[in-house]
Amino acid sequence: MSLGGTAMYAALDPATVPPLVRDAVAAAEQLSFELCVHPATGRLLQSLGAGVAPGGRVAEIGTGTGAGLGWLSSYADPAVEFVSIELDEARAAAAQTVFRDVSNVTVLQGDAGELYEQGPFDLLVFDGGWGTGKTGDRRVELADVVKPFGSFTIDDFAPMKQWPPHFNGEIDQGRHHWLTHPDVRATEIQVAPTMSVLVGLHTPSVVRA
Repeated sequence: MSLGGTAMYAALDPATVPPLVRDAVAAAEQLSFELCVHPATGRLLQSLGAGVAPGGRVAEIGTGTGAGLGWLSSYADPAVEFVSIELDEARAAAAQTVFRDVSNVTVLQGDAGELYEQGPFDLLVFDGGWGTGKTGDRRVELADVVKPFGSFTIDDFAPMKQWPPHFNGEIDQGRHHWLTHPDVRATEIQVAPTMSVLVGLHTPSVVRA
C-alpha cells in the first residue's frame, strides 16, 4: 500500500494498466481508500507473478481493494494459485467483488497470521499487516511462510542512501533485518524516485550446506 497510490493511476494510459487493477482502483476510489499500490511497484509485482511456475502458490498480505493482487495475477499462468488477505471488512469485500470471476484467486478477510498458517509459499508479498518488522512489529519466521528458494517482497521504502539503512534518523531495523538475514539473499530495487522495494530469495543454510 502506497501513500497517494490510488491517485497516481489517473495520470496513466488505461491501456497500460491490467483490467483487474483498473477495477480495484475504481473500488478504492469508491471507498476513499488512497493507498493502492504504486504503479511502478505494481509492474515489478507483475513480473514476479508471471515468473511463478504452474502449480505454484502466491500469497499477499494486505489486499486493500486488490490493485497489487491485480498486477500480480494478470500475467501469471492460470495454474498458479493466488491468495490474499485483508483486515478491513469493506476493502476485503470490494476486492472479493473485483476477483469474483477469477478462479485461481482467493481473497480472505482477516489478520495476516491466518494466511501465514497456510504457508509456505513460492512468492509472498508483504503489503501490510504484521510480519516484516518494518514498523516495529513482530517479524514472521521466514521458513514458515516462504519455500526454500521462494521469493518475497516488502514495498514502500524510501530509497536507501547509506549503510546501514536509516529512516527518520535511526537504523531501519526491519529493512536491515532482511538485508542481513543469514537465510536470505535480498536486494533493494528503486522503482520510482521516492519508492524502493525489497526483494528477497529464501536460501536456507541447511540447503546451502
